[in-house]
Amino acid sequence: MVCKKMSKELSTLLNEIGLKAKSASAILNTATSDQKNKFFDFAIASIQENADVILTENQIDIKAAKDNKKDEAFIDRLALDNNRLQGICDTLAEIKSFKDPVGRVLASWDRPNGLNISRVATPLGVIGLIFESRPNVAADAGGLCLKSGNAVILRSGKDGLRSATAIVNSLQDALKLSGLPEECIQIAPSESREAATMMLEGLNGSIDVIVPRGGKSLVAEVERSAKVPVFGHLEGICHIYVDEEADEDKALSICLNAKMRRTGICGAVETILINEKISPSFVPKLVASLFDAECEIRCCKETVGFDDRAMLASEEDWSTEYLAPIVSVKSVAGIDEAIAHIEKYGTGHTESIISENKETQSIFTHSIDSAIVMINASTQFADGGEFGLGGEIGIATGKFHARGPVGVDQLTSFKYIVTGNGQTRS
Repeated sequence: MVCKKMSKELSTLLNEIGLKAKSASAILNTATSDQKNKFFDFAIASIQENADVILTENQIDIKAAKDNKKDEAFIDRLALDNNRLQGICDTLAEIKSFKDPVGRVLASWDRPNGLNISRVATPLGVIGLIFESRPNVAADAGGLCLKSGNAVILRSGKDGLRSATAIVNSLQDALKLSGLPEECIQIAPSESREAATMMLEGLNGSIDVIVPRGGKSLVAEVERSAKVPVFGHLEGICHIYVDEEADEDKALSICLNAKMRRTGICGAVETILINEKISPSFVPKLVASLFDAECEIRCCKETVGFDDRAMLASEEDWSTEYLAPIVSVKSVAGIDEAIAHIEKYGTGHTESIISENKETQSIFTHSIDSAIVMINASTQFADGGEFGLGGEIGIATGKFHARGPVGVDQLTSFKYIVTGNGQTRS
């Protein structure tokens, strides 16, 4: 009886949040660029002013996560400090600097009958964002959605709910100061899984799009259960192919950075494929460098003998997103085998080729059908901020509407505006 009462109360609360978001979205759709930009100035000032409150709430979240035996990678994603708060402010400043995407004329043409047809960018409406342990996502999503004219309802995992709520409180203060409804950015005040389930069902038509930010199990559940469109990816099993014509020093630096800069992000490389012609010279250097960085290496049977510290990889390793200081290494006959391996085990996120041969680079980029394909660069650049998009609401690996980092432009749809002068159709 108590559970049913709680479910009813939560349902009523979330449906009210949905209706408020829908109303705020309609107001935001007509907000001027100047009004939206003022929000970013107030938001940066508010986060800086409330830094102590945000960091105190974050420390409570971190203590609870440690008490619940969360691993170091999880704690790193959850943790905030003054530098990371400054990073949040820098991202908001960058989003502010972008041109307003709403109302952009994407294309315009005249018909023989005198009609002019324009395709014009419009907001998506209300976005539901379900995320796990990264409280900075609340600020990134709030800023990106606001700039693109969308209201957003956030649902944080329980481990970061205090931190995310503190950030949203600062953003809502900024909304009020800029003359916009504070309901443009809301957070579900519940740790219950039911809150996520209700959002996936669309809150009685209030939510237009769902964006999941988190691990494989979260995204899989969202894509399986959602009754509204979803931007998402299941995993980031990212690959690097080191070609026979690679600059080995460059390749070593890139592979080390791609794995070890931050091991818990979806852009971290998980499998390194190495042309068999350079394996004897390159693999020992790679294993030594990774071991020095405290990374576990799992090598194929052709390469495991190059260093006693390497473990033998299993078939399961090729389809594993470690999100940890572990990497799998495989020797391949050439680019065709590398492409075939990626097609079999990849998840459509990010792949990189290290090669000085332009023709080989071209074969790779044309053959690989992932959202992001790189040449001579670390997969850790798979990030909306690094793309100059002012952060991202997520990385989309599907093939409809948005693909890759989802920034302000990808958070818009479009409509057609047809202008005539009395034309009628015969």
